[in-house]
Amino acid sequence: MNADTKTLGLPLDHLGIAVHNLSKSSKPYELLGFVPDGDDEEIAAQGVRVRALRCEESLVELLEPTTPESPIQRFLDRRGPGLHHLALRVEQLEAEMTRLLAEGAQFIGTEPRPGRHGTRVVFLHPRWTGGVLVELVEHP
Repeated sequence: MNADTKTLGLPLDHLGIAVHNLSKSSKPYELLGFVPDGDDEEIAAQGVRVRALRCEESLVELLEPTTPESPIQRFLDRRGPGLHHLALRVEQLEAEMTRLLAEGAQFIGTEPRPGRHGTRVVFLHPRWTGGVLVELVEHP
């Protein structure tokens, strides 16, 4: 790619990892140099408690279910702990949704939901993204 070529794409915001226990699951990441990025946050609408861990520009969100009906609990029941989603940062969530819908994107739900630290999020369906749950994140 030459200097005149504009790079297109959405930057990686974070990786979401489903876990049974935030405290126990944090230890390996802390040994790898990640440190807590703020306090744990419960997102009641999604039935999840989130612990964000940062190492320089990299962010990992550990996701612990708070209810048996939580999507994270269902994920853990089916697949066990592990990579749940990757999140991409967007400037204007509704505009990005409109653009992607025009291209045939499939979303889980049609309305943005609250995310960690006042963000708004929406998820692309894994059947549209080759088996990977992709979250679009708009920061305040």
